[in-house]
Amino acid sequence: MYRIGKEEIAELTKVIESGDLFKINGGVRESENAEAKLRELFDCNHAIFLTSGHAALTSALVAMGIGPGDEVIVPAYTYIATPMAVVAAGAMPVIADVDDTLTLSAEDVRRKITKHTKAIIPVHIQGFPCDMDAITAIAKEYGIYVLEDACQADGGAYKGKRLGTIGDAGALSFNFFKIVTCGEGGAMLTNNRDFFERALIYHDSSAVAFFGDQMSGFSAEGFCGNEYRSNELCAAVLNVQLSRMDSTLADLRKNKKYVMDKLEGLCEFVPSHDIEGDCGTTLAFQFESEQAARAFATADGIGGTLPIDTGRHVYTHWTPIIEKRGAFNPLMDPFRMEANKEIVPEYTDGMCADTLDKLAKAVYIYVNPDSTQEELDELVNTVKNALEKI
Repeated sequence: MYRIGKEEIAELTKVIESGDLFKINGGVRESENAEAKLRELFDCNHAIFLTSGHAALTSALVAMGIGPGDEVIVPAYTYIATPMAVVAAGAMPVIADVDDTLTLSAEDVRRKITKHTKAIIPVHIQGFPCDMDAITAIAKEYGIYVLEDACQADGGAYKGKRLGTIGDAGALSFNFFKIVTCGEGGAMLTNNRDFFERALIYHDSSAVAFFGDQMSGFSAEGFCGNEYRSNELCAAVLNVQLSRMDSTLADLRKNKKYVMDKLEGLCEFVPSHDIEGDCGTTLAFQFESEQAARAFATADGIGGTLPIDTGRHVYTHWTPIIEKRGAFNPLMDPFRMEANKEIVPEYTDGMCADTLDKLAKAVYIYVNPDSTQEELDELVNTVKNALEKI
């Protein structure tokens, strides 16, 4: 969370005083307004506000018709919620390397495609844009879907287009640690009417048929789903947060650029597929060895983080996935389903060694949109001092 204040309190007060806390109501209609605001901000036809980024990913995969017998390619560097969404849909996650930008490698995606591949999930990790031109071109060539995981990249862009709106569908997250927050929440974005209808039905256990006129004009029939419906309290906070999104991004980008410009020629930064669209949340330094990276990260005043150390964001720590425990009941476990028996992957710790090597040689320093000029200059000097001692 970057910015929150009295405006959020005022919106929450409106909801509480109205007494209409349920998503569908005739009062302040915060959820309805949030979805309209998402459509406007992200220039897309359909948006569903739901409980999390994972819920958005799962709802999108189900809406795409993906399930047992299907493979979905995911990057080796992403939060475990990404491959878990694939398993939740009954499909098999196929793990691919990242490229030098620490986002999904289009080259490895091509190598991992089989006749069972139905979708690719590029993840804009840390707000770093993926190579969407290459990924969408490969998807088009093979006739497979692209589901963007933009859960760490709310409002980011690639060549002028918002992340999450370039593929067939996209997922956002609004939990406490994201650019935009409502405590916990997410959104699914798409321009595909069929995907929207199915995702709306699935995310609300088919209950959308009973509340308001949400299924007006639908061609999709109801089916059993999950319960990912959010509420007016979360939507009230989200509405204010969405109004802060672009100004927060502008300040993040400004501060990141200032530091990078001051350090130009003194160090190597992790490259970007679109530095202008990058969310600006993270200064990503690149070193020739893990030893140098750790020396820098632990130098006085740096407080850096190596992405290799971020636990369940690295595939080797996706314990339920790597150990193939997809559900508590074995009959519900996609790794044991008859339809998947020929495509259950062989996961090993070294299967994406190139990714592990890249993650061990990078260091993150997080950017504060509210840093003063003096604080930014102090950070620059601290980095210079640390670099001199490596």
